Amino acid sequence: MTKKISPTLTLLALAVSAFAIGSTEFISVGLIPMLIQSFHVSLAQAGLTVSVYALGIMVGAPLMTLLTGQMNRHTLMLMIMGLFIAGNLLAALAPTFSILLAGRVVAALAHGIFMTVASVIAADVVAPAKRASAIAVMFTGLTVATVTGVPLGTMIGQLGGWRWSFIFISVIGVIGLVADYILIPRQLPLPSRATAKGILRVLKTPQLLVTALGYGGTFVAYTYLSPLLETKMGWSAQAVVVILVVYGAMVALGNTLGGRWANAHPLPALLKMFVGLMVTLLVLTVTLHSQWLGLLTVLVMGFFAFMNVPGLQLYIVQVAEQQTPQDITMASALNISAFNVGIALGSAIGGQVTSQFGLAWTPLFGALMVGLSIVATMGLIRLA
Repeated sequence: MTKKISPTLTLLALAVSAFAIGSTEFISVGLIPMLIQSFHVSLAQAGLTVSVYALGIMVGAPLMTLLTGQMNRHTLMLMIMGLFIAGNLLAALAPTFSILLAGRVVAALAHGIFMTVASVIAADVVAPAKRASAIAVMFTGLTVATVTGVPLGTMIGQLGGWRWSFIFISVIGVIGLVADYILIPRQLPLPSRATAKGILRVLKTPQLLVTALGYGGTFVAYTYLSPLLETKMGWSAQAVVVILVVYGAMVALGNTLGGRWANAHPLPALLKMFVGLMVTLLVLTVTLHSQWLGLLTVLVMGFFAFMNVPGLQLYIVQVAEQQTPQDITMASALNISAFNVGIALGSAIGGQVTSQFGLAWTPLFGALMVGLSIVATMGLIRLA
């Protein structure tokens, strides 16, 4: 007889894997100065390590959901983590910048499907009344990664070279793989079969546009946060590591409060969050050249940056439940894609802005992008 695995232990395993996944998504933000020096690329080219990764998630989430929809969940999670480890090792050993980008794409494919599958597993191993709490526990891995994983990886890169940052993340991935093998039940119910028609149905919903614009606006500036802190505000590379830790704590606080505020009525709450984010980015364009005022504004930006994530994810699922319940899994996957469309678009715009106008203009263009999401959100509120 198979021994029953405690749901708490399963959620812990998923959180460890989520920590690895979350660490690698934004690790290159702290490594950009080192990548520029190592590969002799421009600031805009180095920013591709963020935007290409986001594009990999954008394509990977729905595609991998289609390809793996009826695969055993335990086996699938092991495959996902194996792919994740391989991608980060490829990045760590990359002899050229192009191969580094290829490694980022491989890891991103794993990331895209992980978020969808891990959420479903977390919901399946607990009682129905505890599903939202279980998913929140799994997402704490991503939150902790923002607080500690990214700055720790940046510090390792500064001490031993950027390649060790990716090796560090690969090691965490191995720990996650072992934990998933031991602690995820062998037999879990399979979700409804995802279909290509389901993709088309979900893609017709305007909510995905709000996700891409509202979430992505931050990344016009955030992708180049380390250069902004060093070259515009005058902080040292060592101080930037500490600042990234505090920034991550602000992200965690904003994410937690954003989930509570959006729980009952997501759209009105999202509108207020987007306005707060846009105002902060506009203020940053003014305080950018002041060391302490600029730092304070950056931390406020961190508070608002990911605050909208729980509300955006909740809203798309609510819409799917009301309109096409069979598309809930695909709606979740495509919303994850939309988040990363926003990251790719935001970081790409940031790259063009730095090339054409200069680094100091990135917060303004980020504010304009968030402003478009405000208009779209107001339209959805009127429709509702």
